[in-house]
Amino acid sequence: MTLASFIGKQFIDVIEWNEPQDGILSYRYPMRDLEIQNGGQLTVSESQMAAFVNEGKIADVFGPGLHTLNTRNLPILTDLLNWDKDFESPFKSEVYFFSTRQQMDQKWGTAEPITIRDNEFGAVRLRCFGIYTYRVADPRQFFNQVSGTRGAYFAEDLDGQLRNTILAHITDGFANSNVAFLDLAANQTKLAAQISEGLRPVFTALGLELTQFVVENISMPEELAKVLDQRIGMKMVGDMGRYTQYAAAESLDLAAANTGGGAGVGMGLGAGAAVAQVLAANLRTPTVGSMAPAGATEVSTAEGTKFCIECGHAISARAKFCAECGKPQ
Repeated sequence: MTLASFIGKQFIDVIEWNEPQDGILSYRYPMRDLEIQNGGQLTVSESQMAAFVNEGKIADVFGPGLHTLNTRNLPILTDLLNWDKDFESPFKSEVYFFSTRQQMDQKWGTAEPITIRDNEFGAVRLRCFGIYTYRVADPRQFFNQVSGTRGAYFAEDLDGQLRNTILAHITDGFANSNVAFLDLAANQTKLAAQISEGLRPVFTALGLELTQFVVENISMPEELAKVLDQRIGMKMVGDMGRYTQYAAAESLDLAAANTGGGAGVGMGLGAGAAVAQVLAANLRTPTVGSMAPAGATEVSTAEGTKFCIECGHAISARAKFCAECGKPQ
């Protein structure tokens, strides 16, 4: 190496990265035309990890703290570059920083209703949505499986993959929950925990840790919700006969309150028709209360009737005495 080329080289003895914005998962430190001084300082913040990469292969990984760079704490890179223990000269390597902060309020949801089996309703289509939180937990795995040698990798670059992965596990989570649809709202926490258990291995395989998974809402499509409302209403009504009587009485009260105008007349007519139907149905059904009192004389319309001159009770036209008061006729 000539003196001019040596002077032309730029050396770096302090490496650190301050995140300029949210959502950055990995960042390649700019090392073009730079060589790292042996004994230089690497500063890694509490919410970061750093890794040295040689020819596209990740080598040594550092957690939070201040690190002095030498052959002692760069063992993998030392082996890759065939350094001996007395290596003292500057060296060239790529340095990647990884943000381990929680990526919060990540949203998921079903774009189209999903179909599940339900013991009470059979097949049910429903929508659901919620949020989840994750972070980079294993930089080596994340580098190898996701980010690679890109200059920067953002959370939004991963959104589609994670969202589709979540939706693929949602149906299994509902099917294995053994919770009826009408009880899902009361068991959202239990359901979220069950889905989360199935998702964690998938996140781990990407070098991520799923730290929170929340189901915020579960609902039916509008047309099915209307059918469910009708079914609930029918169950609440129960005895249709009693409901009809109640509705007729309510209509009479409304008609009485609206004495003026054609609307009141119409309502009164409707109420009268409803009451007539109820009374007709009741009259068709014999009851114990309709039986004649003991001792009463049955009067046949074929033989004619007359009235007692004393008490006015109806008696047979041929009767000589009143069966009610005993008065001769």
